[in-house]
Amino acid sequence: MAQAMDRPPISLLATDGKPHPLQDTLVAVTLVLGAVAFVTAFFHNLHLLSSWTGLIGIVTGAYGQFISETTRERFALIIGLGASGIGFFLGMAHGGLFGGLMG
Repeated sequence: MAQAMDRPPISLLATDGKPHPLQDTLVAVTLVLGAVAFVTAFFHNLHLLSSWTGLIGIVTGAYGQFISETTRERFALIIGLGASGIGFFLGMAHGGLFGGLMG
């Protein structure tokens, strides 16, 4: 019974009982950017927003995967990376990062 009392409280992102503020921040940023990129990708005239947020979401998610320490962090990062990737590629298909300004 004493062993059950010594366990740290269950955390949503840190399964090892240690705080991971940088990793948790990268997870949150990647999920928000992925959601914005995914939703705006379905509107043709928002291709600048979807492509840039998708690209930034891919970069933050990739760095988060590189330094992540728990499975739950990696799971959330994969969800954010997938949404960012879809938003980025649809944004590129609708007009790209510069919207025809470069060529």
